[in-house]
Amino acid sequence: MGIIPIRFHLYKIAKRSQIRPFKLPDNHILKNLLDDSPPRLKSLNSHNIGSLTNRQRSLTKGHLIDLSIKSYGIFPSFSPLNPEFFPGRHIIDNFSNRFSFNLVNKKDKNPNKTHAQELDEMVLQNSLSPHSAIVITDASIKNDIATSISHIHSANQLLIKSVHHAFFVTTTEAELFTIRCGINQACSINNVSKIIIVTNSIHAAKKILDCEVYPLQIHTAAILDELRKFFNSNKSNVIKFWECPSKLKWRFHYDADKDSKSFSVIPLYPSKVSWDYCKKSDCNKMTKLWKMTFQASDGREKYFLDLLNDDLNTIEPHQAKGGP
Repeated sequence: MGIIPIRFHLYKIAKRSQIRPFKLPDNHILKNLLDDSPPRLKSLNSHNIGSLTNRQRSLTKGHLIDLSIKSYGIFPSFSPLNPEFFPGRHIIDNFSNRFSFNLVNKKDKNPNKTHAQELDEMVLQNSLSPHSAIVITDASIKNDIATSISHIHSANQLLIKSVHHAFFVTTTEAELFTIRCGINQACSINNVSKIIIVTNSIHAAKKILDCEVYPLQIHTAAILDELRKFFNSNKSNVIKFWECPSKLKWRFHYDADKDSKSFSVIPLYPSKVSWDYCKKSDCNKMTKLWKMTFQASDGREKYFLDLLNDDLNTIEPHQAKGGP
């Protein structure tokens, strides 16, 4: 069960290859071929899909046509040519002393208790300061609908709550989006020189400093642009990220977590999906086909045995990250 049958492996590769071109910049030749808009000028050299007649479209088959059809269901999230990602302009290089990450010390004897105390001390030190904004962020997904919420505490302001909903996105995307919204709100408060982000998704926060090509670049580019303005406005302006795992049930983050799960949103159809969600969905379909085929196989319980975990539950096949 640990080795994917070759036809399902090919299915996964084919599905992933259909979404990979969405990583390419807009000026790439493949993007030109996929352009579905009618040509402005009639040219014999026009080879894009938009230049095809209706009959040619009905007769044309192949990978590019499938890719074009799939493009209608995926919203863009890459931005590889954004100036924020250019060499020499990386915000982590230009403002290296303005960032800090406060993580749970796993080497401590009681890391959760110690970190909760550190979070309490941080709030006491900054809650009365008119120059500090504490942003508590959280996101939850229910029935493929993500709810991103941020609570912003500042001495001169009433509690600011920001709530957004999105369909068919991954948890990391929802978490990064709520960090983006929280930073945007905090930067708009007058005289704030210190922004403190408390999140249970510190890996999403670290994406802000990632200059590689990845499907969350639209959010990180917006965050970097906002932070660049924030840092340039005053040399003393800083931003600090604090990790707060959900299992801590730290009071301020626990309130935001309850808020994020309190909404019941009705999905709107049709709705586009994110690149990451599409990738995850294709893999889930492949795994489902794999399980169904195995359940109906004559080799089950003969050549292949059902394996059990420590809780005596059947181990489900999983193809990602070296799963069983």
